Amino acid sequence: MVRLTLELIAKSLSQKNRRDESLAQHLRKITHLKLSNKNIDIIDDLSLCKNINVLYLYDNQIRQIRNLDFATNLRHLYLQNNCIAQIENLTSLIKLEKLYLGGNYITVVEGLENLQELRELHVESQQLPLGEKLLFDPRSLHSLAKSLAVLNISNNNIDEINELAVLENISHLIAVDNQLHHVKEMEFILSAWTKLCKIELNGNPVCHKPKYRDRLILQSKSLESLDGKEIKEMERQFLMNWKASRDARKKNRAESMTNEHAPRSHSDSNDTDHPHFPVYYYPLAKEKPRFAILSESHRSAHNRESQTTAQEEHKVTEKISHLALNNQQSQKELHEPHLLSRMTL
Repeated sequence: MVRLTLELIAKSLSQKNRRDESLAQHLRKITHLKLSNKNIDIIDDLSLCKNINVLYLYDNQIRQIRNLDFATNLRHLYLQNNCIAQIENLTSLIKLEKLYLGGNYITVVEGLENLQELRELHVESQQLPLGEKLLFDPRSLHSLAKSLAVLNISNNNIDEINELAVLENISHLIAVDNQLHHVKEMEFILSAWTKLCKIELNGNPVCHKPKYRDRLILQSKSLESLDGKEIKEMERQFLMNWKASRDARKKNRAESMTNEHAPRSHSDSNDTDHPHFPVYYYPLAKEKPRFAILSESHRSAHNRESQTTAQEEHKVTEKISHLALNNQQSQKELHEPHLLSRMTL
């Protein structure tokens, strides 16, 4: 195996760039160091490279992150495809902006509490024990809440990401080939990430859920790309109009149901005192005719009026009877004149 030493660095440097400088002087000036695919398994003392900004150490056999405390100016660190099992010894890299750790043996994302400037974190495709998933230390997540913008967690057997909602400045999430199932969980994440522009979820079961794409587009106004496909404004506007129409129909239906099942008013005041009692409704009986109830004064007046009317009717009846009697007598005289003459004699 190979140790990363200053001698190895010297061999990798071009003689043209060194000119008449000593190795130590040149090491102090270099800002980019490319040592990928060198079978390196141990990082040795590199303290002379104080001004290094970018360090390429991917595709090696490194098992432990160590001896990088000197690199206070380091901004990009490439350590993917090594044998690293733990994220550690990064507390001095206060200016680090991009960290690439994909393809290692990491089981917990941790040790990032001091990386206040970290904007990109790539921890995809870890060699995890069978049946396990990549975990996240809450302390590291809270430390990265304000700075992290790009997160790659693909192919790590992850089945939920609610805990990542604290990363309020995420603009690009890459989470392909995991075990995310629930659209509601994704809607929750999108509602928390108001600056999210791109999200990639290909290879997750959630992608096969009904209306998956529509629901995510409706949930995030900032989203510009979903699973590598651009979201056009016309598509979003169409979905928004459709949702508004659907919500209006639901509201009208709910109001109709409420009106149909609204409790009728009852004269019994106990109904209001005990709203938790069940209310039963019976078919209303046919309304009976109502008769006016007269007061005593009206009843007396009504009786007097009735007596007066009865007296008048009696008088009229007597007159009619008298007239009928007279008429009958006249008719008799006409038909029996001999009686009239006899009476006259």
